[in-house]
Formats: sequence, C-alpha cells, structure tokens
Amino acid sequence: MIQTLRENPQDAEIDSHKLLVRAGIVKKLAGGLYTYLPLGTRSLKKVERIVREEMDRAGALEIVMPILQPAELWKQSGRWESMGPGMFRVTDRGEHEYSLAPTAEETVTEVVRNIVSSYRQLPVTVYQIHWKFRDEIRPRFGLMRSKEFLMKDAYSFDVTMEAADRSYMAMFEAYKRIFARCGLKAYPVEADTGDIGGKFSHEFHVLAEAGEDGIAFCETCGYAANLEKAERKSANRNDAPCPPYEEIPTPGARTISEVAKFMGVDGSAFVKSLVYNADGTCVMVCVPGDRDVNEVKLKHFLGAKKLELADGESVFKAAGANAGSVGPVNPADASLRIVCDLELKGAKGCIVGANKDGYHLKHVDLARDCRIAEGDWADLVIVRDGDICAKCGKPMVIKRGIEVGHVFKLGTKYTDAFKALYKTSDLKESTMVMGCYGIGVSRTVQAVVEQSHDKDGIIWPAAVAPYQVCICLLDPGVTEVAEIAGRLEAELEAMGIDVIVDDRAERPGVKFKDADLIGFPVRAVVGAKGLANGGVEIKRRDQDKSQMQMCAPSEAAAAIARMLGEAMP
Repeated sequence: MIQTLRENPQDAEIDSHKLLVRAGIVKKLAGGLYTYLPLGTRSLKKVERIVREEMDRAGALEIVMPILQPAELWKQSGRWESMGPGMFRVTDRGEHEYSLAPTAEETVTEVVRNIVSSYRQLPVTVYQIHWKFRDEIRPRFGLMRSKEFLMKDAYSFDVTMEAADRSYMAMFEAYKRIFARCGLKAYPVEADTGDIGGKFSHEFHVLAEAGEDGIAFCETCGYAANLEKAERKSANRNDAPCPPYEEIPTPGARTISEVAKFMGVDGSAFVKSLVYNADGTCVMVCVPGDRDVNEVKLKHFLGAKKLELADGESVFKAAGANAGSVGPVNPADASLRIVCDLELKGAKGCIVGANKDGYHLKHVDLARDCRIAEGDWADLVIVRDGDICAKCGKPMVIKRGIEVGHVFKLGTKYTDAFKALYKTSDLKESTMVMGCYGIGVSRTVQAVVEQSHDKDGIIWPAAVAPYQVCICLLDPGVTEVAEIAGRLEAELEAMGIDVIVDDRAERPGVKFKDADLIGFPVRAVVGAKGLANGGVEIKRRDQDKSQMQMCAPSEAAAAIARMLGEAMP
C-alpha cells in the first residue's frame, strides 16, 4: 500500500501537494476529497495525538458531537442564511433540514446549556477531533482547501469576560506548544473574526510562499496581523493649495490605469471612488488611487452585517454616473454618505471622477470641495509592504502564510442566542461567556510538508513522520544481512521508535530515492558491502551525505536514537 510516483500530479499547484501525492501520503478521490493512505494516516494520527495531549494538558475535556446538525440550531443563531452556499445542506426522508458540520458553535452551546446551570460548574472547556465539511467553490492545494477535513475544535464557557480571557490564553499557549511539537514555526497574528463572530481572534500561520493569506509583520516590535485585519499609520499630508477644480474629458477611460495613461500621471494622483451597498444603503468609499479597499475594515467601520459593491443601477442613482466616472464632488444623491481613507486627509490637487460619464475633475481639494463628515475618516485600505506600523512607527513587510489554527473570544454571541445561562452565587441568572479554538489537523500535516522539504522530497520532523526510521535492506537474500537488519528493527522498536524495513527486490538507488521522497527522518542502510566495510550506514534526512555515519551493528540502534533526539524540536 506504499506507492511512490516519479512525476508530479497534473492538478497539483504547490510543492507540498505534489509531494503528498508522489510520496504516497494521500490519493485524490475527487475534487477536494482525499484518501489518507497508510503513511498519511500514521502522520495524521501523530498530529492528532499531539493535539489531544496538549488539549488534555490545558484542562479541556474531549467529547464527540454529531456531524449531522439540525438546521433549527443554525437558524436560532442566524447563521443558516449568513453561512451561504459554503454549507453542505441535506434533507432527510421526513423533510427535516440538516447541515454537515462546517463548525460546531451552535451544537456545543445547545449541549452545554442543558448540562451547566451553576457557576460551580464553570469554567469548562470541551473539544473534539472530528471531520468537518465545507462546500469550497474551488478546492485547491490538496489538503489546504478541501471539502472534507479533520479539525480539532474546542469551546470554552466562563462566568465573566475576565475569566474568558484566561481560558483564551490557556488555549493560545497550548497552540504554541502543539505547533512546536509538530516541528512547525507557527506565528500568531491578529485576525478578523469572520462568520464565527466575536470580540477578537488570532490566527496561527506557517510562513510559506504558497500561503493563501497575506501577513503584515513589523520586525521591530513584533506586530503581526492578517491583511484583513492589519492596521497601518497614515502619513500626514501637507499638500500645496490648488486652484479651483476643473472638468476634463476622459473619453473611453474608466479604470485608474486607463485615466492615468490618458492624462500622463501616476495612479497615486487619483482618488479611487467606489459605491458599496451596506445593509441596503449606498455609501461612497474613497481611497488613494494606487490602493485597494479593505472590505473587512470597511464592513466593521460601517457596522454593516452585509457589504457588497453596489449594482450599476444603484451606482448611477447615487452618483449620477456609471462606475469609472464616480467621485466625491457633488454626487447626484446629496445625502450620500462619503467615507475616506485617512491617507487622503489634507489631500489637495487630486483627480477624481466627475460623476459624469467620460469626465474627471482635476485640482480637487477634498476638504474644500467635498462633503465629508469629521467622523468618516478611517483606515480603509489593504496594508502593503513598507507601510508604517501603527504600534511603533517602523516599516512593515508582507509575507505569505498558511493558517493552521485560529482562536476566538466569542463573548456572548451564541450564549445569548441559545439562552445559555447559569446561576450566580446569589442565585441570579447570568449569561455564559464563550470562546472557540480550531486547529486544522489534516491541514497541519500538509503545512509541515510545505515548510519542510527539498528538491528530493519531504523532510518529516521526527514527531509526526509516518515512520521515524527506514532500514534499507540491500541484500534480503543474504541470511547474515537480513538477521542484522531484523535485530536492528527489534532494538529500535523496543526503544519506542517507529521503523519500516524496505526489503523490496529493487536497486539500492530506487530505495534511497524513495526514502528521500517519503522523508523518513533517519535512513539506515544494511547491506553486505557496507557490513564488510565497517557496518551500518546511518544518515539524517535533513543532513547531506558528508554527515553520514558508519557504525557497528551493535551500536547502530543507540546512534539512531541519538540522531532522532537531536532532530526533535
């Protein structure tokens, strides 16, 4: 059941996905669905064991909740609609609606509220390691974005916000230990709470060029945040006064780049104006012409539940022109709210849409010519490389990351919805305060491979490798050689070390290439020629050939154990 491939799978886009398939760790069944082969199952179980040990160490209690969740629970929280088409929804023969669990806040709150009734039963944290399902519109990158994945989800319930902070930090520290034990360098970064909701959250990211998420880092003070959440300090503008604005024709030019080319100026001279629909009301949003709107920041600033770009009819009604000619000077709807990025405060001499198709205005002074309320200035753009850190004032850098864990302080969002109450010491009713904490167990397996590989294959950390040692038996038909390999295997297993023996009738080069591809932390070569020249060859996967050791068969097990100890995080 171990099948290695020499060629990359055609649908694999990133190194870790290619290696997982080539090394026989997983096999694709359909888009976003994978079978974990024996090697993959062993690594998955090892990550799962580390997660379970650290959850237990942090005081969490393991439970198992149904994968099939009644729609009524989701409707009670209001997420049956807000989760949208990403949920797998099914109907039973009695026409009852269910979802295949994408997460379990509703289910666990319903369970706990029916068990916990007194402050004496709190705090409590429960967790499960279970399969989750999300109808990804475009499954990609192997286990990184799949329709079915193994996840550890934990939920804490406390009496106060302060107590909830302690539960949050207990999980935060547990996550740091988990990823370190898995051999991962994972960075906690501030993050948006998204559909889960809540007060604040942190994501744990593994830095990788193939990461889907952008992370803003300040290498001076240590500030780190997902680009959805990242803040920057805006520079104070001190633009020179400009003459009254002037209308100029820009026929056929609708985008910033097209108008900039037409006028022979840089995109930074423009104000980009977009009309959004926020909970049914149109809002004009203005940002520097060379920046992009951060819709997560905008949604939070407006306090909107639903935010999307306005349709063409709404844009024309609000501004008096079609998209591409929209601007903040005298829009058609005089009551239209205009919000601006802080970087534009004090901006003069700008170019904006004229709210007239095919025309723009130059020499615009935003304070003089536009109706913008004092409270409608905010940080509304996506942070980019070189932006100034809001914490310490030094430049930030942008890196890519793979999210492997996420911790949320939920507050009372779900406990309010489900009336999860407890009796205080003076017999009054109060609402439990909640947190939730997720780790992508299957995603962590691939994140390890993405962070730890070379041109020859995977380099597994010893703690999560499918087998820690591969004994390459080169002459299985020679009795003495086979016996020495067998004794070495038994000695290592007696030490609690996972061992696999490659006794196939293959050439040595094939066995060595497969051992490197699969990425066993230590390779031991037992062959007639080697034994005649000094004994057993042993080498760590993360070291080059110059560091290979020769040792007597009687000393090989102890030498391998030392190697593994050196390789452990």
